[in-house]
Amino acid sequence: MGNIRLFIHANHRLFINGAVLRVDRKVSMELLNDATFLLENHVLHKDEATTPLKQLYFVVQMLLMDPANAAEPKKLFRQMVANLLGSLENPELVQGVKLVDIEVSTGNTFAALKLIRTLYPIESEVMHPTLKEPAEQLSAIDTEDEGSIICQM
Repeated sequence: MGNIRLFIHANHRLFINGAVLRVDRKVSMELLNDATFLLENHVLHKDEATTPLKQLYFVVQMLLMDPANAAEPKKLFRQMVANLLGSLENPELVQGVKLVDIEVSTGNTFAALKLIRTLYPIESEVMHPTLKEPAEQLSAIDTEDEGSIICQM
């Protein structure tokens, strides 16, 4: 894996190999050996796990944050992957979940979390096909009524 440089903001937490660290000031640090870690801004809280992929993320996150107690989350992960693969129809999501399964199975839980986050927009599009991103909505309005709406950001 090599050296990894981390930049942590004041009063943020960092999860390393199951330990929780809180820094009292902005710091940079370098991990000199292999370690599993998760930055606080990538931590998903239980009440935020509102979609199937976010629930999968939460379980994978548990594997990373508490490796000593991974038996139950691993079992739950296996069930969730099987359920998702049995119910998903979107080929990108199916392929993504298969890749997540491979990453977790080979011990690359951090890579699995990163991959799941990239699938969120696809999941959102599948769950809410009529909703468009605000930029898409604005460009649609601009092309329909040329010059009738002015938007300042």
